[in-house]
Parts: sequence; C-alpha cells; structure tokens
Amino acid sequence: MPKQLHAYGIILRPLITEKAQNMTAIGKYAFEVDKRANKLQVKEAVEATFEVRVTAVNTCMMKGKVRRYGRNATKQPDWKKAVVTLAPGEKIELFEGV
Repeated sequence: MPKQLHAYGIILRPLITEKAQNMTAIGKYAFEVDKRANKLQVKEAVEATFEVRVTAVNTCMMKGKVRRYGRNATKQPDWKKAVVTLAPGEKIELFEGV
C-alpha cells in the first residue's frame, strides 16, 4: 500500500520564471509538485495551503536535462509541473512583488 502524501509535501516549490510570472495576470500559478501526486491531490493541497479556490489543474512530467561536467555527462532527475487556475478574484500573495 503506497504511503499517503501530506498536503504540505505535495507542493515542493513555486516556479519563478518569466513565463510563470506572466501567467499570474490571468490567474494561473505554476508549482513543482511530487511526482506521485495526481490532479485532485494537487488541487486539495493548494486550497489547503493558500486558502484559495482552484478551478482547474494541469500537470505534465518534465524530463531532466543532461548536464556536462568536463567529459562526464549526468542527467538531472525528472520532475512534475502543475499549473493551477484559480477562481476569478482569487490570488496567491506569495507571488506578488517577485
């Protein structure tokens, strides 16, 4: 039986990129989430953590990049990205002023 994921363990970090910052204007926020989490778990975690209403969650698996160190090539681990759409009028204060 798989171990249950806690709401604070599902959201690993917010994604602070130029594209993610532009999406905040239309009420969408991007997070790196646990690879085992599904859309419903991500929705519940965001609602519990930030006390907002979520209308949609889009997820995708991101492939890790290959990095070179001299002649050695290593692969970064794969990770999961979630783009969360909030209800109209809602916003997450964490992203303001970044």
